[in-house]
Amino acid sequence: MTDPIADMLTRIRNATQARHARVDIPASTLKVEIAKILEHEGYIAGYKVVGGPGDAEQPFAVIRIALKYGPRGERVISGIERVSRPGRRVYFGRKDVPPVLAGLGTSILTTSRGVMTGKDAVKNGVGGEVLCNVW
Repeated sequence: MTDPIADMLTRIRNATQARHARVDIPASTLKVEIAKILEHEGYIAGYKVVGGPGDAEQPFAVIRIALKYGPRGERVISGIERVSRPGRRVYFGRKDVPPVLAGLGTSILTTSRGVMTGKDAVKNGVGGEVLCNVW
């Protein structure tokens, strides 16, 4: 697999379209930070890291994401897309971070101060690589 972040986003997209309650994703530090932002912004119900070395049932660490749906079963995540990828990196300066869906969506950036949303990056005066957009 050449792009683990795209794999994470695809698993979330497919699970929400199939109306699954949760989805398991192989864990990494960056993926945990992305899941933390998705939970903070209200796109997922929660996440936890399960398994790892020493666990006989789950030898590799996995992020278990609980997906969130509206009161009538409508999806909270209507779209999620990878912006910067290994073949084409996309960077924005601190003044150039564009809003997603005129402010209704969220962009997730990796900056020199860590992984944060586009709004937080503008507020903190930092730019960085745009990982994905969620709406």
